Amino acid sequence: MEDVRVDKHLDIRGEVCPYTLVKSKLAVENIEVGQILEIILDYPEAASSIPKAMLNYGHSVMKVEKINPKEWIIRIRKEVED
Repeated sequence: MEDVRVDKHLDIRGEVCPYTLVKSKLAVENIEVGQILEIILDYPEAASSIPKAMLNYGHSVMKVEKINPKEWIIRIRKEVED
């Protein structure tokens, strides 16, 4: 079992691009540097595009995990102020 404190949860199941990325970026902007955002989503393209975008923004991608046939969890640690 993981011992990671998640500071904010974002459920974007049912959303598609570009809304998945926009909502994820806004959620990261609303947490403090060092805090962790956990995103749950069901749009396959977003499972790869969100982590890539977050790395480009300078944040850490702690986890990308497919939790069932249609859903993923992504954990992002905010590393820089947006």
